[in-house]
Amino acid sequence: MQQRVLTLGHSPDPDDAFMFYALAKELIPSGEFKFSHVLQDIQTLNERATRGELDITAISLHAYAYVSDQYALLPSGASMGDGYGPLLVAKRRLTAAEVARARLAVPGTMTSAFLALQLWLERPAAELNYVVVPFDQVFRAVRSGEAEVGLIIHEGLLSWEQEGLVVCEDLGAWWGRAQEGLPLPLGGNVIHKRWTPAHRRRVADILQASIQYSLDHRAAAVRHALAYARDMGLELADRFVGMYVNHWTLDYGPRGREAIRRFLGQAHARGLIARAPELEFVGGGPS
Repeated sequence: MQQRVLTLGHSPDPDDAFMFYALAKELIPSGEFKFSHVLQDIQTLNERATRGELDITAISLHAYAYVSDQYALLPSGASMGDGYGPLLVAKRRLTAAEVARARLAVPGTMTSAFLALQLWLERPAAELNYVVVPFDQVFRAVRSGEAEVGLIIHEGLLSWEQEGLVVCEDLGAWWGRAQEGLPLPLGGNVIHKRWTPAHRRRVADILQASIQYSLDHRAAAVRHALAYARDMGLELADRFVGMYVNHWTLDYGPRGREAIRRFLGQAHARGLIARAPELEFVGGGPS
């Protein structure tokens, strides 16, 4: 049987490497499909999704608001902040009012972290004073005085104390308090709608099987992911993977879908995104 080749975009981060270990090493059957892995940073993947370039890709949930006409949301592979999430850090603890007036270093305007920040402050981007820097340069921007507050994502969530900074707000914890314990939707996997619903469901099953394999063979999968762990040892990489590859990642289910609906719905209601996206979940139908 000749396999159909699907492009699979994901970031060169330990959590994504962990999730797709079985696919990358061909440790599970992939049926009629063969996956061509495209490793790029999330901002690039968000931009490519607006052009519909990849068959399957990781994106920020914020970015889904701009690509919902082209892509459907897969039920697995998502990053959900369950009681934790992006952090606002500074040299001293600042109130929300002070953060709103401060110079901010943010890791990208299409990130879910930046949308969560706007929801927390109840202010659109146009009313904020911010500079966009690579996510791994946010600490440097705060330490140097280029910015007063940094919006931290990825492994920075585990290393902010070492930078001599304090947390002004944990946006994932704030969201959970405000939304009856729902997780903060951060990233997800999507599949292009040029593939039929039946194809989408089969791909969803394969991706879920890859994640399950890694959870079942955790030690080997973490060792594989370690190659993508920037300056992290095995223990720290394992902690990071555990934050974003868990039961939510395997299938975020009805509560995850509700979290995504609220996140993007509230953003639209407050004028933070131009139009309300038509949410389509593979296996779950339209919202």
